[in-house]
Amino acid sequence: MDHFSQKRIYFFYVLLFYVSLVIVFQKQVFAQQTTPTDTPTPTPTSSQSNDSSSAETDLLNQINGLESTINNLQGQANSIANTIEVMKDKISLSESQIALTKEKIASITNDINASQQQITHLNGSLKDLTKLLLNRIVLTYEDSNIQPIEILATSNSVSDYVQKRSYLQLVQEHDRKLIYDTQQAQDNYVTIKNIREDQKKQVVVLENQLVDQTNQLDKEKSDQESLLAQTNGNIEEAQRQLAQDQAELAGFSNFVTSQGGASLLSGQTACDSWGCYYNQRDSQWGGVLINGQGGYSVAGYGCLITSIAMVASHMGHNISPGAIASSDGSNFSFGTAMLKYTISVSGLNIGRSGVSPLDNALSSGPVIVGIYAYGGTHFVVIKSGSGGNYVMDDPYIPNGHDINFTDHYSLSSIFEMDQLSIQ
Repeated sequence: MDHFSQKRIYFFYVLLFYVSLVIVFQKQVFAQQTTPTDTPTPTPTSSQSNDSSSAETDLLNQINGLESTINNLQGQANSIANTIEVMKDKISLSESQIALTKEKIASITNDINASQQQITHLNGSLKDLTKLLLNRIVLTYEDSNIQPIEILATSNSVSDYVQKRSYLQLVQEHDRKLIYDTQQAQDNYVTIKNIREDQKKQVVVLENQLVDQTNQLDKEKSDQESLLAQTNGNIEEAQRQLAQDQAELAGFSNFVTSQGGASLLSGQTACDSWGCYYNQRDSQWGGVLINGQGGYSVAGYGCLITSIAMVASHMGHNISPGAIASSDGSNFSFGTAMLKYTISVSGLNIGRSGVSPLDNALSSGPVIVGIYAYGGTHFVVIKSGSGGNYVMDDPYIPNGHDINFTDHYSLSSIFEMDQLSIQ
């Protein structure tokens, strides 16, 4: 193979290498241009970084302080006043957490914008380097055709020859550096692009977190408004009501404990032409927590709930004790497992109203009665009877369906008599 053919092959391989490098870069540039351009990630300036860090540190300190205050308040005696204070601090805590998330989003967004500027600048630099590199291909080929003997022949002296040879070596070294710089710029371009994509994902996560935090704040504000509406601004009266509700719940617990506890039962439900008998300890719902309150299960505290469900079945409505127990929190005295006198369950409005005397009330339908018994309080359903002889459904006694009231309780123990209205 002659010398000229060898030069052509050399030039071909050099050209192929450079063209490949350019094609790879152009593909990456095209991919960059077809994706959203709102998210790369340079290192923020020192002033931006310091300002962001300071703001986030202040917010974190505020959040830690609020969390500590909330823990201290929650550890104190239960009261409406303390509950309101806890609510206020929780709202402040959520607001601070939202502010911190927004600060993080703003900080990352600034970094993304700065990265975009870097990518734009780097894109221009790469184009310039690529153009220069292509020009050097031709010159490199031309220089490579010059033989040492030709240099020697055209040199005026040995010193001139050495200078020309040094010049060629310098040009070759410059070309190698140009290739390196182009490759390095390309690598930097890819690195910054990847960082930007990672920060875009961070912003999405933070924005989703912000939505959750905002929803939590809305719920906390709604809870506070609900409590304030219940108290009508009279915290002392609300506190007395809370104490009364807690005492009645304690009465339920005392009754169940004195009778052997709240062990779960099976096969208790029995339905006939009158309606359904439910037992509060039935395994279908006995373990359900009333209003989500820890320790207040239907089995241990659900005599009233179960009695209401039984009377509702008599009136043609299929509402289980579990459905009432897990219904909206507005059906209960705030933060307790005690039912209000008016509730809404499964789209039905259920109200309890006092009635008397018992015999007259029974002519209009079953009566839910509250009794003092065995050191506690309990609710049952009196279905029929008169003159002191009454048939009841007892939600605690196993299979307590159609049993005699006075076989278990005295008439003098009755402290409350209610009938239901359902709309």
